[in-house]
Amino acid sequence: MVANKPPRIFYGYIVVIAAFCIVAIAGGIWAIFGVFFEPMLTEFGWTRAELSVASSLSILFLTLFGIAGGKFTDRFGARLYVTACGLLLGLGFFLMSRVNTIWQVYLVYGVMIGIGMSGFWVPMMATIARWFVKRRGMMTGIVLAGGGVGITIMPPLVARLIITYGWRISYIWVGLVTMIIIIVAAQFLRRNPAQMGQLPDGVDETGTGSSGLQAEGFSLRQVIRTREFWMLCAIFSCLWFSANAVWVHIVIHAIDLGIPATSASSIPAVMGGVGIVARIMMGTAADKIGFKATLLIGFALMAVSLLWLLVARELWAFYLFAVGFGFGFAGLAVLESPLVARLFGLASLGVILGSIEFGSTVFGVTSPIIAGYIFDIMDNYRLAFLICAAVSGMGSVLTLLLRPISEKGGTDDPRRST
Repeated sequence: MVANKPPRIFYGYIVVIAAFCIVAIAGGIWAIFGVFFEPMLTEFGWTRAELSVASSLSILFLTLFGIAGGKFTDRFGARLYVTACGLLLGLGFFLMSRVNTIWQVYLVYGVMIGIGMSGFWVPMMATIARWFVKRRGMMTGIVLAGGGVGITIMPPLVARLIITYGWRISYIWVGLVTMIIIIVAAQFLRRNPAQMGQLPDGVDETGTGSSGLQAEGFSLRQVIRTREFWMLCAIFSCLWFSANAVWVHIVIHAIDLGIPATSASSIPAVMGGVGIVARIMMGTAADKIGFKATLLIGFALMAVSLLWLLVARELWAFYLFAVGFGFGFAGLAVLESPLVARLFGLASLGVILGSIEFGSTVFGVTSPIIAGYIFDIMDNYRLAFLICAAVSGMGSVLTLLLRPISEKGGTDDPRRST
C-alpha cells in the first residue's frame, strides 16, 4: 500500500493569490466613486452632501452585511458568499449606468453595491487567518496589497473611460470586469487547510507549532463584553472617518483648485501605489515590533498628511500628501484582522471582525456627508480636513490605551503584548 503524499504546493499560497485578485477589485471599486463624483454632479446638479450619502450608505451596508458574511465564512468558507457578491456587484454597476434620480443612486450604489462589497474584506481576512499563523501579518499585508494595486490602476483608467465614453458606459465596463474577475477568483478559495489535507503555515505535524489545529478563541457574545472590543471599534472608527472623507472628496477637491480631472484622478492612484508597499511593510512590522507601535506610526502619518493637505495647491503637493496618507492608511488597514485574531482567537474571527467593522462604521460613515456639507456651506474643505486630522490624532491616543485581554483566547496568547 502506497501512502498518500502531501501536495508539493501549500494551497494557502493559491488562496492568497485568489484573495489578492478579489481585494484588488474591491480596492479599485472603493476608490473610483470619487472619480464619478464630478460628472454626476455636473449632469444632475445635486449637492456634494447629497451625493456623498450614497457612499456612506454603501459603507454602512458593506459593514452590516460583513457580519453575515463573516458568520457564513466561519461556518462554510468564503467561496459561495464571494461568488454571490460578484454577481450582485455586476448587476449593481449595470443599474448605476441607468440612474436618473438621487434615490436610485442611494438604492443601487448605497444598498446593492454596498452589500456586494461585503464579500471582500471580512471573508478574505478570516480565510487568510485560518491558513497562516507564523506569517499571518505578512500574508494579510500581501493580500491587502491587492487593494493598493486596484486603487493604483482603476481611478486613472476609469477617468479615461469617462472622458472617452461617458460615465454611464464606464459603469457598465466596471461591472463587467468586476463580475468576471471576482467570480473566477472565488472558485479557488477554501475555508481552511483541512479541506486540502494540509496544516496551517506555522503548525507542525503534531499540531504543536505556533498554533494548535483547533480554531480556539472567544465567541462574539464573550467578546462584546470586553473593553478591548469597544476600544478596537473606537480606534478603527478614527481610521475610517478620515479615510472615507478623503477617498470620496480628494479628486474633486483637487479639481476645485484648478488641477485637470485626469491629473486629479492620479492622486488616489498614488495612494494606492504607496499602499502596496505599506501593507506588506506594516504587516511585517507588526509581526516584529508589535501592533501598538505600528498603529501609532500609521495614525501619525495620517494626521501630518491631513495637515499638509490644508496648504497643498499644486499637483506635486497632492502627490506628497498621497504618499504620506496612503502609507499611513494602508498600514493601519492591514493590522485589523491580525490584531483581532491575536486578541480574540480564530473560533469566531469572521463574525467578530465583521462586528468591529460595523461598530467602527457607525462613526466613520458620517465623514463623507460631513465633508460635503461643510463644502456646501463654506465653499472649501479646510475645516473638514482639519477635523479629519484631529480624529487621526485621537486614534493615536486610543491606541496608547489599548491593552491585551486578561485570559487566553485563541491561537496566540492574548496576554502577549500588542
